[in-house]
Amino acid sequence: MDEVHEGVCGNHIGGQALAAKIVQTGYYWPTMKRDCITKVKTCDKCQKHAAISTKPAEALHSMEAEAADRVILQAIKKKLDNAKGEWAELIPEVLWSYNTTIQTTMGETPFKLVYGSEALIPVEVGVPTLRADLYDEQHNINARNAELDLTEEDREIATIKQRAQKQLAERRHNKKVMPRAFEEGDLVLRRTEEAR
Repeated sequence: MDEVHEGVCGNHIGGQALAAKIVQTGYYWPTMKRDCITKVKTCDKCQKHAAISTKPAEALHSMEAEAADRVILQAIKKKLDNAKGEWAELIPEVLWSYNTTIQTTMGETPFKLVYGSEALIPVEVGVPTLRADLYDEQHNINARNAELDLTEEDREIATIKQRAQKQLAERRHNKKVMPRAFEEGDLVLRRTEEAR
């Protein structure tokens, strides 16, 4: 759990994503999700550099375009902590971790959507997993060909899931919005540069 969370290509992901990534490597224990959430809550770097949303409601749709950049920036901050001059060396690790983590909106990893199969993450090289131990080259070639045939369908399913998540977020947001109508002559508070 430590290696996946903060190891070579770990980027201090959240508790549920951490549990999903550990399952992806072939490991499981009954209290895994709870243990992963506790690990993240007790991780000093995760708490110190937690993302705080300061975006106004009208920026809801433009935020999704910046989401990946924001996640990657937060991961770099968590890995760097106080060693600010080493950020360039950490970019490949953080990108690898981001691309091999299941994204909530799509239900897939970006790596799988691009290449058609799941990546072997660094923790699987150092720690024995069933996927690495039971490797059979001919079976792997056959499985890879089948995965490539299904890649386009996986991408379409991910797109549908992403749209559904956006609609759900929009509905949740719209429930909280109180519509107001203004008429000519109403007094409104206006932001101006002079007011600063």
